[in-house]
Amino acid sequence: MAIILVVDDELGIRALLSEILTDEGHTVEVAENAAEARACRERLRPDLVLLDIWMPDVDGITLLKEWGATGLLTMPVIMMSGHGTIDTAVEATKFGAMAFLEKPVTLQKLLRAVEQGLVKPAAGHRQASPAAVPHHNHHLGEGALTVEAAMPGSSMLPSAPLMLGPQAEQSFDLDRPLREARDAFEKSYFEFHLAQENGSMTRVAEKTGLERTHLYRKLKQLGVDLSRNKRGGAL
Repeated sequence: MAIILVVDDELGIRALLSEILTDEGHTVEVAENAAEARACRERLRPDLVLLDIWMPDVDGITLLKEWGATGLLTMPVIMMSGHGTIDTAVEATKFGAMAFLEKPVTLQKLLRAVEQGLVKPAAGHRQASPAAVPHHNHHLGEGALTVEAAMPGSSMLPSAPLMLGPQAEQSFDLDRPLREARDAFEKSYFEFHLAQENGSMTRVAEKTGLERTHLYRKLKQLGVDLSRNKRGGAL
């Protein structure tokens, strides 16, 4: 799989993204600032970088510009921000970012962006010119994402038919310890709602009343298979 560098000054985000991407089979390195990111970039030559825009020392846009100016932007870079706007996304793409994700980054958008970023070899990555910055539904180039697709309220993923999954009414074996019975019920409960919502973690979180990060961890704990939901369903 790929070597992915996650650059973010928030420990929780670094840990969560690292856990998710490691589960996907990637090798993940983390950096909390631009200095560490430069060192990791030189040492690892990552296949893809997830780069936070707002960092305390050198911001992500400045680091992106630096890599582009020095010929080091040889890998796809996906920008992240908790305060994203279209203007910010456009600026990022002008300097070579292939996509822009707003925090909190949903599971499906993250996996889809990473998948698209790794479609081409790193050497084939082209820095986007201002002319390639999307307007309405124009794309950033072959295989790239649109800015609008990366902004909140939009869908990066094609719609899919409702998956065949658990039915609303099921029977459970209650002749076992409480914890086992509860886990079996919860697993079926979440599998049912994932099927109903076409695999959308966002909508399942809203329907079940759980925060998305907690929902993801809960599904992992219960052993719910998320792989069949990653490519289907809009956010």
